[in-house]
Amino acid sequence: MTTSAVPANSPAGSPASTGPIPVPSDAVAPPAEPAGAALTERLDGLDRLVQAGAGRLDRPLIEDAGALLDRAGQRLKLSGEHTVVTLAGGTGSGKSSLFNAICGLELSPPGMRRPMTSKAHACVWGLDGAGPLLDWLDVDKKHRFARAGAKERSDGSLQGLVLLDLPDHDSIQAMHRAEVDRFVTVADLLVWVVDPQKYADASLHRNYIVPFARHTGVTLIVLNQVDRLGPAEIDDCVADLRRLLEAEGLADPRIVTSSAVAEDGVTGFREVLVDTVAARRARTERLSTDIDRVAERFIEHRLAAEPPTTIDDDRRAELVQAFGDAAGAPAVAEAMESAYELRAADFIDWPVSTLITRLRSDPLRRMRLTELREELRGAFTGPVGAQQGDVDVALQGVAEGVAAELPVHWARSVRTAARSRAAEIPEALGESLRAALPTFNQVPRWWWLVKTWQYFLALVAALSAVWIAVLIGYGVMDATAPGPLGDAGLIPYVAVLVLCTLGMGRLTTSACRNLVALSSAKHGDKMEDHMREGIERVAREKVVEPIEADLRAYAGFRRDVDVALGK
Repeated sequence: MTTSAVPANSPAGSPASTGPIPVPSDAVAPPAEPAGAALTERLDGLDRLVQAGAGRLDRPLIEDAGALLDRAGQRLKLSGEHTVVTLAGGTGSGKSSLFNAICGLELSPPGMRRPMTSKAHACVWGLDGAGPLLDWLDVDKKHRFARAGAKERSDGSLQGLVLLDLPDHDSIQAMHRAEVDRFVTVADLLVWVVDPQKYADASLHRNYIVPFARHTGVTLIVLNQVDRLGPAEIDDCVADLRRLLEAEGLADPRIVTSSAVAEDGVTGFREVLVDTVAARRARTERLSTDIDRVAERFIEHRLAAEPPTTIDDDRRAELVQAFGDAAGAPAVAEAMESAYELRAADFIDWPVSTLITRLRSDPLRRMRLTELREELRGAFTGPVGAQQGDVDVALQGVAEGVAAELPVHWARSVRTAARSRAAEIPEALGESLRAALPTFNQVPRWWWLVKTWQYFLALVAALSAVWIAVLIGYGVMDATAPGPLGDAGLIPYVAVLVLCTLGMGRLTTSACRNLVALSSAKHGDKMEDHMREGIERVAREKVVEPIEADLRAYAGFRRDVDVALGK
């Protein structure tokens, strides 16, 4: 779009009768215009992206997004009745003259050969709420002016305009360039003033036009000083400028021609300002474009495929198995089977055989089961319970499997989450195994019944042996004893009774050992199940939950990228 100026060399319009009025910084701002629901939703989405990306994504991206959120939040709290328009350009482009022409007063000193504007000058149409806005823009109070004369009160076409004249962007003074850089990031409408001689200035295009190419909707190019050109030259100059801007990425750039010295030479520019102020969309459009610019940088940190939010059952099982192997759970279950059988032997073994065994010097039989239990319990604490190296290998396996489906930065975050509590895992595994150990004081009831039966048989055998000895004694001494104690003919029968009780004791022991073997296998399986439950709990708390928290954060991140982009 191009708006032409009036013919050159016409007399400039006379200034208004009122002079500049300083804008009070403490002017109370009216209620800010509510931001669009879509813009607020996009800012909320960007805020969630910053929170999710903190510590995961590149710091410059997070800092830029955070700065935009801060700037947008502050701007939306300030007057929505005002539109901030900046006039920026190089030395000699005539932007200060253009500023004065729009204001109708000589407020900013013009200079053709050297920079004359060292600080931003502001002219405001409409005082209500302008003070806090200018404070936020950090405009020096000496350079704040307001149009509040009778003419301005009757003609409210520019009511709500905050027009800023900036220092030259190509000044040799670094502070001047810094001033320009600061204002172009906060302006609602960017106006670049160029002249026919330097409209292709490399520093302008390299430092500002190209970086802000996507801000076409809130960018206006003013080709000033067209009074020096003929009509055909103006058309050629505008066409070449448009070609240059489109080549640099500006889609359908808006170009206005103007002349600060020609009669009605700024009419076209003024009409654009009137339309912009009346629409009151520049603030929202500028923030939306800034959000687009930052949000698109988050796209590279997500993949198109829908991500998982949980660890699948196969990987969970592999992790639990690896932790169990690292902690030696199979060996513990086998040891507990042996301990079970050893403990059962004290109840089911034939007392006579037990007595003979204990009379022998057998250190294994002298081992006390309580000592065995304490030894087993102590073996599962600290690094002895599970070697850190084995734990690290297990963590790497599950992390790599999950990370393969994620972008680089999120994959790194998942690996970090998987190892976030790695130092706690060996001790936790030891504690879980120790808690799974049974109480050795409790034994099955049938063991007690068998033990009672065995001692009864042993008692019968012992009494029978004593009976035989008494019968033999009376027979040797040829003494007469009353009743069955003196009947030597009972010796064979009593001997058979002794043999039967001894045989029944051995048979009972053999049968019970088979039952104990079956029970110990079941006991070992039960122990292994208990240990697996403990290991699963450790794996869930120390590994699975941190990883799944990252996966859920990534899934929310993917959704919030679309929200921030306004999709």
